[in-house]
Amino acid sequence: MEAKAKYIVHEKHERHEMENKIIFGDECYAIQGAVFEVYREIGCGFLEAVYQECLEKELRSRGIPFVAQRELKLYYKGEELRQFYKPDLICYDKIIVELKALRELTGEHRSQVLNYLKSTGMKVGLLANFGCHPKAVVERIIL
Repeated sequence: MEAKAKYIVHEKHERHEMENKIIFGDECYAIQGAVFEVYREIGCGFLEAVYQECLEKELRSRGIPFVAQRELKLYYKGEELRQFYKPDLICYDKIIVELKALRELTGEHRSQVLNYLKSTGMKVGLLANFGCHPKAVVERIIL
């Protein structure tokens, strides 16, 4: 009887550990480090395109795999639409990274990332804002 009780406690502990594990935590941490390095180097006040180019250089120098501006097809009732989504970056082939250079992020920006996640089936998005002072902000969005 005692052995069975230990097994149940161990099983609950493992389940708790898995539930609390962050999805793609190491990968997101690496991307966030690159975002913060870009901000540390050039600060705030530039256009989004400048941050995109700098971040691409930083990701490349850190060996973080990414694709920039990949067109994502959209479908309605199984039929392909002419419209498409184009996230700023897809890193590690599984994390959407959307860049902004705004005073503050709004629900619209978060919804944009959620829509990217829904259309790709990916589970994690990072919304990085370079436009706020004194530091960049990265929000993690999970589907």
